[in-house]
Amino acid sequence: MNVFVLSTGRCGSTTFIEACKHVSNFTAAHESRARIVGPDRLRYPAQHIEADNRLSWFLGRLDREYGDRAFYVHLKRSDRKTADSLLNRYHGGIMRAYAAGILMRKNTRHDPLAVCLDYCDTINSNIECFLKDKPHTLTMMLETAKADFRVFWQQVAARGNLDAALAEWDVRHNASSDSLLYRATSALKLMRRSA
Repeated sequence: MNVFVLSTGRCGSTTFIEACKHVSNFTAAHESRARIVGPDRLRYPAQHIEADNRLSWFLGRLDREYGDRAFYVHLKRSDRKTADSLLNRYHGGIMRAYAAGILMRKNTRHDPLAVCLDYCDTINSNIECFLKDKPHTLTMMLETAKADFRVFWQQVAARGNLDAALAEWDVRHNASSDSLLYRATSALKLMRRSA
């Protein structure tokens, strides 16, 4: 069985995979096929756990390839905390793609936090719709990750070192800077570009 961790990003997906590295009966990786185009993009090895926030844009293909045969985790965090973290990376990665590409908002005066919140709503809604008829799912919250990860461990019949896996949730993996200076500088750059 394959496991797919679906999320907005900025909600613990890197930590999830670090925890899964203590599972002995699955391989685990974060964004391992993100740069691949075509049919091979979703060809993961059997007994593999993959976390990649970009999978929310491949849900139709994921369904076609794995359907009901996979286990799906919807990893979430409070929308506001996720949006705040995304705001710290607003001019790169997925937020640049969403704001400039999907919303076509590169040269407007939209509030960046509103765009980040809109992204969270869009991605979480896509994932919820995708999962509504799937038999093997779990919604996990970053705020209750340790308790939820124990449930995950049981549901996928994981083997390995559960204590070491749970300890990973005490480590801040891939943390964003929470700098007010960074946010102010980013907002100023956006306003200058929009002028």
